[in-house]
Amino acid sequence: MLAPMQGLTNKAVRTLFINRVRPDVVFTEFIRAQTDIKKCISESDRREIENECTTTPLVVQLIGSNINFLVGAANTVQELGAEHLNINLGCPYGRMTQKMAGGRLLKSPAELPLMLKSLRKKFLGSLSVKVRSGYDDPSQLLSLIPMFEDCGIDFLVVHPRTVQQRFKGLADHNVTATVVRQTSLPVIANGDIWTVADGDRVLSQTGAAGLMLGRGAIADPLLFERLRGNYSALSTPQQRTEEVRDYLQDLFTRYQKLFCGDQQVLWKTKEVLTYIKDPCFSKQLRKLKKTRCLKEFSELLRNIS
Repeated sequence: MLAPMQGLTNKAVRTLFINRVRPDVVFTEFIRAQTDIKKCISESDRREIENECTTTPLVVQLIGSNINFLVGAANTVQELGAEHLNINLGCPYGRMTQKMAGGRLLKSPAELPLMLKSLRKKFLGSLSVKVRSGYDDPSQLLSLIPMFEDCGIDFLVVHPRTVQQRFKGLADHNVTATVVRQTSLPVIANGDIWTVADGDRVLSQTGAAGLMLGRGAIADPLLFERLRGNYSALSTPQQRTEEVRDYLQDLFTRYQKLFCGDQQVLWKTKEVLTYIKDPCFSKQLRKLKKTRCLKEFSELLRNIS
């Protein structure tokens, strides 16, 4: 699965991944349940859902705290044709999550059963949650498993860090393994999967039903094919340089069609660069990050070798 990543997994990126490596499932960025019962999601979010490629399942991820607004948003995305819904119980950034939404719901989880049961009653397709291991206690998730089962959740995506950890430290997939043992629900493992070795280790360690790739996929879309055994697990420096150049050129072109204004296109493309850590062309990446206009960026990208 391609993870929901705010500011990254927009329609352009999802289409790029579908065309190049065809993930089994793709997720939207989180979509905020608006505090307006008549307009539960924004027009821009509607456009993100509509006319999506039908060959790869799209999971719409919602974030919010008000049950009525979340149910209204779920109804709206269902009317737009969505068949898969995910609830964000993991985002650690308060400024992004509107009060007690996202991972902060784990701080006071008493309303989660009513929220999830209300969504389960209204949404006809699959319903899942993407959840951290806890708010500040990495064992908290284990106490929530019976509630998720009782609410009719179809599968869990587990990122085994606490909300307070954000992305610090390492994802503790011992937690994922324990969740797998304690529930009959399918569990998708997420967190710190950057290479084929990482993916193989996590699957072996946890017994998870599958993997969700986030930052590792943004750094290297071919990770999907590497994990399937359809592409070499490791590329030579020259191959990797060509792969990255081709990827960024494709992304750059798609962003020019999606976003308005050269500076927005440049900023959004540079955001992806922050996830690419390959030492074989670190100098070229630093130069790309310093560019100030699209023409300069495009010329430098074309000449990476």
